[in-house]
Amino acid sequence: MAFTAKDVAALRAKTGAGMMDCKNALAETDGDVEKAIDVLREKGLSKQAKKADRIAAEGVVLTYTDDNGVTVIVEVNSETDFVAKNEKFKDLVLGVAKTVAEKNPATVEALQEMTMVGRDETVAAAFQEAVLSIGENMKIRRFDRVTVPAVTYIHGGGSVGVVVTFDAAPEAVATEAFQTMGKDVAMQVAAMSPQYLNAEAVPADVLAHEKGIMIAQLKEDPKMANKPEQVLEKILVGKIKKYYEDVCLVDQTFVKDNNLDVKGYVASVAKTLGTEIKVTGFIRYARGEGLEKREENFADEIAKMVQ
Repeated sequence: MAFTAKDVAALRAKTGAGMMDCKNALAETDGDVEKAIDVLREKGLSKQAKKADRIAAEGVVLTYTDDNGVTVIVEVNSETDFVAKNEKFKDLVLGVAKTVAEKNPATVEALQEMTMVGRDETVAAAFQEAVLSIGENMKIRRFDRVTVPAVTYIHGGGSVGVVVTFDAAPEAVATEAFQTMGKDVAMQVAAMSPQYLNAEAVPADVLAHEKGIMIAQLKEDPKMANKPEQVLEKILVGKIKKYYEDVCLVDQTFVKDNNLDVKGYVASVAKTLGTEIKVTGFIRYARGEGLEKREENFADEIAKMVQ
């Protein structure tokens, strides 16, 4: 079967592979386009396996809320921040978020096998094609999905993403005051990175460990040596309170008004709306946190490419 330059161009448009790769694939399959796509996929998977050894610690954190009020936060990593700004990459990440919202996968592995919303291929296949087309390793790292009232915030173009969940009446959630408050709290989470929602959420072993450190500090302080036990107890209570203010979201000083803590701010908005509002949880993703990042010098990298 013969093939033309137009066939090569069409195959390239379908697969994102190089012109010569498309020409060779068509020659290898005697012009059969479907078989040529399979050949390119096989070669693309081979290339992707090599790319998978490279560190993907850049990328983007994205949040998405569908028409049914399902909210998703997802982190997809790439090797460079250049790719994170690529429109194809952004569309891919949005497709992932929509698929999580609609199909509720239990794990990243389960998500990979699902047909991506808006496409005829699986999520894994969509990523394989993107790797072939864009030329970088890309990975879905994690996602969360919530079905209760939530407000989201994305900082720095996707460097940090936050979802804060609430217990509140639908009519309250629909107000501008609630949405503003929710975004303020989400921005608090992004900026102050709390570890727990409230004092009750701090694990007993963590609190015991912190108390142990505090007691040791008091014993080491010469000024405390002759203090009565009840005074030391009061000091310890004060230290624990300060610890909660540092690590618990609702106890943190509200960054926009230092006269309030976060729970006080939420209560003030609830009072204005004549309802009750409770913060029930939060999710905070920082892009690439905990991942090893490439330390190569950019100039050296360019020099390697030139060579």
